Amino acid sequence: MAESRAEGRATPSGGVRPLRSGWARVALVASVVGPGIITANVDNDAGGIATYSQAGADFGYTLLWTLIPITFALILVQEMTARMGVVTGKGLSDLIRERFGVKTTFFVMLALVIANLGNTLAEFAGVAGSLEIFGVPRWVSVPAVAALVWVLVVKGTARVVERIFLAACVFYVAYIVAGFLARPDWGEVARGTLVPTLPFTAPAVTMVVTLVGTTIAPWMQFYLQSAIVEKGVRIEDYPLSRLDVVVGCIVTDVVAFFIVLACAATIHKAGGHIETAKDAALALRPLAGRYASALFAFGLFNASVFAASILPLSTTYYVCEAFGWESGIDKRRDEAPQFYALYAAMIVLGAGLVLFPRLPLLKIMLLSQTANGVLLPFILVYMLLLAGDERLMGRYRNGRWLSVVSWATTAILIALTVAMLWLTVRS
Repeated sequence: MAESRAEGRATPSGGVRPLRSGWARVALVASVVGPGIITANVDNDAGGIATYSQAGADFGYTLLWTLIPITFALILVQEMTARMGVVTGKGLSDLIRERFGVKTTFFVMLALVIANLGNTLAEFAGVAGSLEIFGVPRWVSVPAVAALVWVLVVKGTARVVERIFLAACVFYVAYIVAGFLARPDWGEVARGTLVPTLPFTAPAVTMVVTLVGTTIAPWMQFYLQSAIVEKGVRIEDYPLSRLDVVVGCIVTDVVAFFIVLACAATIHKAGGHIETAKDAALALRPLAGRYASALFAFGLFNASVFAASILPLSTTYYVCEAFGWESGIDKRRDEAPQFYALYAAMIVLGAGLVLFPRLPLLKIMLLSQTANGVLLPFILVYMLLLAGDERLMGRYRNGRWLSVVSWATTAILIALTVAMLWLTVRS
């Protein structure tokens, strides 16, 4: 079924269809581009910013090199996800249910929902922390933003929501500017980027697993594939979709690089420590200037609102797909009641828990990202089995070289997770 769809849609050359005008090219790009860039940029959410900030504050420039292999792994995984969506026309949870059964799907969904609830909580914590810097109390900012993101998805159309999300991606440049304003030692930056070093200690290995988990989060694969299916990307237009994915992955990790760099150049150099992403923004003020601090705080707010919209949405997509319920922004509430009910529940729980006093927000943020890193290898195993299935993917299945690299990447991630658990138990 999937193979015949793939074969029937491909052009003889396997490339993009010839177009007659510039406007047709623009229309084609608009019809394909978006899911890859949006999914990758949401990766730099409040939990991600907290993780990158702490990596720079605690380890300086020494973990910058890890972002290079992490970026290659992110491209590898996201490309495979996008290809499965285009070829099969189904979401990832749909495919897992069909291939591995309902029981397996239930436990996968349960683990992902729990992890995503922690991620959503992290986003609203980011909203609270960023606006508290500008004097807005959390009991005002969190309910207001929760209402905003709920209205955006419930009242908007898929096309309008996607355009708003693409516009939000532009504001991540604030972190690149903040990185330059921090005046790093570029020689040390080059050494940290090009010379791999990793202390074999529980904190260092846990931080690497957390960096992997926040950069290649399991929810991203489910959301990206669902978004591509809903957008209706065709096989002949896949080269554009692949470019969308690659550009998004590179841009998001460039932003991550500058977040680590900014905190390494200031907080780590001054011997400081942070407890929240808000602390990172405040710490930059005396060390790098108020403009760097304000840009960092603005970037945190933008990222938090952006991800607070996407993460609950990704959860509703893959849970509804897994159990055969109707889903999609363009569906009416009476057509997809489970979709909208779950979306509202994720927002209410995520926003409501942040309002509890003395909640250890940074611990929750980092634990959610570490949980992503632990879950990722299991999700990758399912993905690799699906992407290598000739009956499902036809000639678009993973080739021998790609399979070797993908399985090796998964094995390395499993080894890192085992090492983290072993060192944690020993310490």
